[in-house]
Amino acid sequence: MAAPVAFQLLHANTTYVNARFVKVFTKYVEIGRVAFIAHGKDSGKLCVIIDIVDQNRALVDGPCTGVLRQALNFKRLHLTPFKIKIPHSVKTKIVRKKFDEGEILKKWQETTWAKKIEIKKKRAALSDFDRFKLMRAKQARGRIIRTQVNKLKKEAAKK
Repeated sequence: MAAPVAFQLLHANTTYVNARFVKVFTKYVEIGRVAFIAHGKDSGKLCVIIDIVDQNRALVDGPCTGVLRQALNFKRLHLTPFKIKIPHSVKTKIVRKKFDEGEILKKWQETTWAKKIEIKKKRAALSDFDRFKLMRAKQARGRIIRTQVNKLKKEAAKK
């Protein structure tokens, strides 16, 4: 007797949990995967994995973001959900073309991840007086919200 279709479709990256198949990972270290460099010389930039050197390092290139072709440790890379279709060890010219065709930078800037990084940079650049003004603005906003909520509670209590 043949195994059920669900078991035939089971991949190595799925797990059997509560009678459902759940995909454990969604982003893999693979050629063409766009990665964010978390720390080091090129921190905060995007790059593309061109080739896998060994189990600890990958050859990356980021012609559109200013990252030179180099081998980087996986610990420095954070994988993004973006992937471009390229063969391994491809030239920088082709990586740039595919990166632009896929509009990766535009897609990246629309993600909440990139927006949070931008907000952190803006906050770090605030002066002491700017932080004070921000604090006062937050207090004023809270005061407005609190008064409106109290008005609604009084109206609800009357009914």
